[in-house]
Amino acid sequence: MRRLQSSLILMTALFALVVWAFAPTTAAGQATGMVKIAKAQPITIAYWLVVAGPDASLGIDIRRGIELAIADKGKVAGHPIRLIGEDSGCNAEGGVTAATKLAANPAIVAAIGSSCSSEAVPGAPILWKAGIVTVSPSNTAPSLTAPDRGPGFDGYLRTAHNDKVQGRVAAEFARKALKIERAATIHDGSPYAEGLANVFAETLKKMGGTITSQEAIAPTDTDMRPVLTKIAAGKPQVIYYPIFTAAGGHVTRQAKEVPGLAQAKLMGADGMFSADFLRAAGAAAVGMYHSSPDLSAEALGPRYKEFLGKHQKKYGEKPLSAFHAHGYDAAMIIFAAIEKVAKTDGTGIQIGRKALRDALFATKGHKGLTGTITCDKHGDCADPKIAVYQTESADASKWDPGKNPRKIYP
Repeated sequence: MRRLQSSLILMTALFALVVWAFAPTTAAGQATGMVKIAKAQPITIAYWLVVAGPDASLGIDIRRGIELAIADKGKVAGHPIRLIGEDSGCNAEGGVTAATKLAANPAIVAAIGSSCSSEAVPGAPILWKAGIVTVSPSNTAPSLTAPDRGPGFDGYLRTAHNDKVQGRVAAEFARKALKIERAATIHDGSPYAEGLANVFAETLKKMGGTITSQEAIAPTDTDMRPVLTKIAAGKPQVIYYPIFTAAGGHVTRQAKEVPGLAQAKLMGADGMFSADFLRAAGAAAVGMYHSSPDLSAEALGPRYKEFLGKHQKKYGEKPLSAFHAHGYDAAMIIFAAIEKVAKTDGTGIQIGRKALRDALFATKGHKGLTGTITCDKHGDCADPKIAVYQTESADASKWDPGKNPRKIYP
C-alpha cells in the first residue's frame, strides 16, 4: 500500500510538472494577462471545493463563507460579484478536473480553493498558468508553502493555517494535558494527512514521548482492523489520525473492537471536524478529540459572533465544518486586492492578473474574521489559532463547534 501511495504521489507531481512545462509563460516565468469587465457586468470569482460526497460539508461550509462575504461586500470596484464553481472531490484527480475547467474560462478573475491539499498539488499550477491566482481557505499541508514548492505555486496563497502549527498544538495537548508518553499515527497518503501526522510525531518525540507506530491506509479502505491490530502491538495511549470523514469513521468505530486498544484515546483533526463525521463514526466518536481552528468567541471576537448570526439567518443552521470564516477572509482579501489594481478606462475596468497576484501577496494587516491577515512571500497569510475539542454527543443535530465538540484546550 505504501508503494501504491508513493506511486500516486509521484504521478501527481509529474502531472503538475508537465502542465507547468508546456503551458505558455513569459520570459520571467510568470503568468500574465488582463481581464476586461464592461460597465455593470459582474466580476467573476470561482471556487474549487469539495461539495459532494462524504467530505461535502468541508466545501459547502467554505462556500457559505464566501457567499456571506459577497453579501457583505456588495460590489467590488463598482461591479457586482458573480460566484461560480466546480466540485474538486478532495483528491488529486478531482483537483485536476476542477482546475482545468476553471482555467479554460477567461472571465474568472480569481479562485478560492481548493478544499484539500491533495487537490492543490496538481491543481494550483494549472490555474496559475492560466493567470488565475487562488487563495485556499483550508489547505494546510506544509509543503504547499515551502520555499522549494516550485514556480507553479507562484499564484497560490492560503488563509488556512500551516499544519506545522496544528501538529505542534496537537502534540503539546497530548503530552501536556493528557500526559501521553506513547502515541501512534495513521495517515491516508494525502499531503495533508501525512504532513500533519509527521509534525505531530516529530513534536511529541522532541517533548520526550515515543511514537510506537506510523501507519498508512487508503482513503477508500473500509476494513481498518489489520492496521489497528498492528498498532495495538505497540500499546499506544493515543492514536492520532488526521484523515477525512469516510475513512475516519471506520477507524473510529473499529478501534473500539480491536483487543489492546480499549483504553487508547482517539484523536482526529480538522478534516473530520463536522457533523458528517458524527454520522460516520456514530457513538464511537463520543469522547474523542480533534485539533482544529479555534472558533471560540474569545479567539475570534464580536465580528465572528455577528457572522454566525447572518449564517443562521441565511442557512437556518450552524456552520458545517471548520473553515467558513477562512472562506470569508479569502474572499475579502481578494476583493481588497482587486480594488487596489483595477483600472477604469471609461468602458469598464481592467484587472491585470500578475498585478492582482502581487497585491494579494502584499496583503498586510487585513482585519479578518480569523485574525489579522498578513501574507508572506510563500503565500502563508493566516493568523493561526488552533484549539483541541472533545466530542460529547454523537447526535449530528447537536453539532455546534465549541460546545459539541467542546473546546477544551488551550
